[in-house]
Amino acid sequence: MSMKVIVDLEACQGYACCMIEAPEVFDLDESAGKATVLEEAPPEERREQVEAAVRNCPARAISLENG
Repeated sequence: MSMKVIVDLEACQGYACCMIEAPEVFDLDESAGKATVLEEAPPEERREQVEAAVRNCPARAISLENG
C-alpha cells in the first residue's frame, strides 16, 4: 500500500517533532519556520516513523493518505 504525506502549512508551528520522528521524510524550512516534506511518497518501510510523526505533531498539521 502506498502512502502520501501532507503538511498543512497554515497549521504548522515549526515544532520539528516530525523531523525527530522521521528525519528522512521531513525537514524544517528555517526561513519560514515550517516543516517541509522531503519524501512525499515514502516507502512502506518508513510507515511506522511517518505515523509517529503524525501522532506526535502538537499542531496536528501532518496527515497521511493511503493509496
